Amino acid sequence: MRTRGAAWAAVLFGGGLLAAAAGCQAADAPAGGDQAPAPAPAKASRAVAVLEGRSGSKLEGQAVFTRGADGRIGFRVEVRNVTPGLHAIHIHEHPDCGDPAAKNAGGHWNPTSKNHGKWGQADGQFHLGDLGNIEVAADGRGVLEVETDLWTLGDGGTVDVVGRSIIVHGGADDFTTQPTGNAGDRIGCGPIVAEK
Repeated sequence: MRTRGAAWAAVLFGGGLLAAAAGCQAADAPAGGDQAPAPAPAKASRAVAVLEGRSGSKLEGQAVFTRGADGRIGFRVEVRNVTPGLHAIHIHEHPDCGDPAAKNAGGHWNPTSKNHGKWGQADGQFHLGDLGNIEVAADGRGVLEVETDLWTLGDGGTVDVVGRSIIVHGGADDFTTQPTGNAGDRIGCGPIVAEK
């Protein structure tokens, strides 16, 4: 009988603990427990930067980012009214293009803290904003395209290009000089904005 009584005591005592635990859990639950958690930021399928001349340049252009079904980001930039030759193009930290020399855009966007270098080089030493050089033809027009899985688009994460800016420089990127590539003046700038 002592064993059966001890067993019942254990069941009753255990049940009391379960009830107490349930009470604590209910007390800790937020009011309106049936509310859904806050949604994650929506990913954009497209973002655009309208480029305008800076540092006395008449540059015009547009950069477009598109997210494919596989999640990879495609990038295409077109410029007009630019001196023929090679011109460095980078993603910079801030979307502020209001300064006449585009200095408010900050430095190269470098969320992975790498050295400046050439996009996609084997040792991985390049900024995520190091897009390389765009070749401008005799008619003052140039196009550059990139596709990557290193960026995101509109998710608010550390490698999200939205909220940055595109900068076109007066000279070519030498891919060596730290941290800028010795690319010269900022002759074009446009903030990267997600399209709804």
